[in-house]
Amino acid sequence: MRLNNKVAIITGAANGIGYAAAERFIEEGAFVFIADFDDKAGIVAAQQLGQNATFIQVDVASRESVKHLVIAVIEQAGRIDILVNNAGITRDAMLTKMTEDQFQQVLDVNLTGVFHCTQEVIPHMVAVGGGKIINTSSVSGVYGNVGQTNYAATKAAIVGMTKTWAKELGRKGINVNAVAPGFTETDMVKKMPENILAQMRSIVPLQRLGTPRDIANAYLFLASDEASYVHGHTLHVDGAIMM
Repeated sequence: MRLNNKVAIITGAANGIGYAAAERFIEEGAFVFIADFDDKAGIVAAQQLGQNATFIQVDVASRESVKHLVIAVIEQAGRIDILVNNAGITRDAMLTKMTEDQFQQVLDVNLTGVFHCTQEVIPHMVAVGGGKIINTSSVSGVYGNVGQTNYAATKAAIVGMTKTWAKELGRKGINVNAVAPGFTETDMVKKMPENILAQMRSIVPLQRLGTPRDIANAYLFLASDEASYVHGHTLHVDGAIMM
């Protein structure tokens, strides 16, 4: 068991990559708190994942909501060993048509939300001698993507935040890393027209899209003791699209 008795918070874990990560962590012995804004999906996810999963509703863009999340986890589990900042949204539009609200909403969740969660969790990790923080970036944050000024900006910023926090928190025993997924078969992607999916697959050297479990396996590695000397790194899980 690579995460035996570890306590993990995974944001955005009611579905998609976050759900797959919760499933993998539980398979490896962790107790997982599914932190998600979608209460209906979160309750179902916790029921499906069994007794080692607990759902707590959170709006990561709200500092007070994040405070309540962390307090609830400490009250129920007594400690926090792992934080996966996985929650994210898109509000795509071309730059000339993107509204200020569309821009700000994505920043509030994808970037400020990561700041809120990490800052609230740090004292509890320090109290137990260390921990693991895993941030979710994206290949869009590395090479940009048409129609995603807001999303690409947040995912690029995540890389910089990860490196900064690695320098600040390493001496406290906290490993900080990021994962940059490529094209991944989430429910949203699966609904795209087949010709678009075929085009996406064609530009990936492995000639397939990633699965949520592919990304979850990267989270699992970085959360485990096997990655104790991996620090300040952004791991690309993208089928070599960024090679």
